[in-house]
Amino acid sequence: MNKFLFFWISLLLFSNWQELSAQNLPLPSDPQIRWQQNEQIMFVCLDPCTWQGREYDNHSFPLGRINPTKLNTDQWCETANLWGAKLILFVAKHTGGFCWWQTETSSYGIKETPWKNGKGDVLAELSKSCKKYGLDLGVYIYPGDDQWGAEIGSGGTTKDPAMQERYNKVFRNQLTEVLSRYGIIREVWFDGNCNVPVSDILARYAPDAVIFQGKSATIRWVGNEDGYAPDPNWYTLNRKDMETGVSTSIHSNPDGDVYAPVEVDVPLLKNGGHKWFWAPNTDNLLLDTGQMMDIYYKSVGRGAVLLLNSTPDTTGLIPASHVAAYKKFGEEMKDRFLVPLKRTSGKGEILEMHFKEPTEINHVILQEELDKGQRVRAYVVEGYAHDKWTSLCEGSSVGNKKIDQFPAQKIKKIRVRFTDYKMEPQIKNFAVYRIGQITKQDSSREDATKIGSWEADHQQWKEVRIDLTKFVTGIGQYEICFSPSASKENSKAISGIEFSDCQLEMYGREAPESIQGIEDKCGFRLTRSQQTLDEFPTILTLKIRNKSGNRSGDVTLKRITY
Repeated sequence: MNKFLFFWISLLLFSNWQELSAQNLPLPSDPQIRWQQNEQIMFVCLDPCTWQGREYDNHSFPLGRINPTKLNTDQWCETANLWGAKLILFVAKHTGGFCWWQTETSSYGIKETPWKNGKGDVLAELSKSCKKYGLDLGVYIYPGDDQWGAEIGSGGTTKDPAMQERYNKVFRNQLTEVLSRYGIIREVWFDGNCNVPVSDILARYAPDAVIFQGKSATIRWVGNEDGYAPDPNWYTLNRKDMETGVSTSIHSNPDGDVYAPVEVDVPLLKNGGHKWFWAPNTDNLLLDTGQMMDIYYKSVGRGAVLLLNSTPDTTGLIPASHVAAYKKFGEEMKDRFLVPLKRTSGKGEILEMHFKEPTEINHVILQEELDKGQRVRAYVVEGYAHDKWTSLCEGSSVGNKKIDQFPAQKIKKIRVRFTDYKMEPQIKNFAVYRIGQITKQDSSREDATKIGSWEADHQQWKEVRIDLTKFVTGIGQYEICFSPSASKENSKAISGIEFSDCQLEMYGREAPESIQGIEDKCGFRLTRSQQTLDEFPTILTLKIRNKSGNRSGDVTLKRITY
């Protein structure tokens, strides 16, 4: 075979390989790209529970006394701009069912209050302000409603099946109102899943939106409210997991066939507490600038979208102390990352930059061309000094943005080598920085805690009841494992354990969607997506046996952290 023919055959084979690879590389939609490139979103949480000093509305505060006379949606947008948020996600309806827009579907909303003589519409005012300040608008509309017996975490499923059809009609009308009256909606949030059929409404009225949870979901919850995404952070997962409507970052798979990036939601009032709604005397809970920067590194800096909360008080304004905190956060981000020492872009296995003289650096930012998909699997960043290349940092996923921090070093050249990738890397930004003295916080880790013991017979099923109430006290994901006792005999027999009739009680009801088996760890993964209420116990019941004979061991619980 002559060299010319060999060249063309090789080129053809390579082109075919690229085409086949492209077919296996899920690509984002335009709404997903726009949403990811926002990077930072401001949650606005306001509800009758703000007046009650609670996290959930218990209908104890008279509507006649809800009158946020200073409410100013321009102030909300100005606050968002202080820290670079590009979208405001407003809680138009929370669990108690209070509606902040003019609706005919309910008699529990803003039209039943004295604010603007019952004629006010917060969603209309916010839509106008977002356009004025160049921000995207998103809506949180809770699928459930206490007034209909569709309680916390229900996804809109009523306790009384006879009421389901009527409630479905009400919620569908509410969603249609919210999505059809206020301009382009860029994000729709269904907290804790959505079991009400609404895919037709979303397709008609929200074609430009990403959907958080539910059967029509296009983005995922990260799985915690701590402000941290996993590293690596893959944007793809298997379709069967996505179709559950409640998939999280745990379900990520770099070889998955569906593209659905994760969102990281976190309260501003989290420094020693966890509050989504304003309450008096809570300034001590405000995250400081260092804590917010740590969250930024571990959310946006790991390729996720950060949803940072804001809490207007009973006047309708975001408190001045909160505004000041956002301002400091925004200034710190600009000080660190607004102007790089050097940047480049390009495609291929290696990107390289040269300095005129030895230059000290300690940060690198990498960003992929999102419309080409998440291609990079592994990379190493190397600096050239003293006539040799040395590794500065390495990683795996990149996506929209990856921030790497390392000890400061003086170098003459820097390069990134992509050592594994699904298709040829296409990098829109490779930037380097020298940032002043900062403290790098380690990722949190939690050890497993023994919460009980188990015994199993090889012939008969044994019932087990585990009260998890005092252990599962916060939103997040947990692993419950049935490990063998320390004896040599038992340690070899754990593979024989079997479970049956597993049930989880949470939020005052059975919650089958919140628990799944983990085969390789002989246990279960539990997801709490709704705020813990003290009066609601968390109970796991199941039957257990062991095919290998009589066995016993410990039950341990571990919170999943990154």
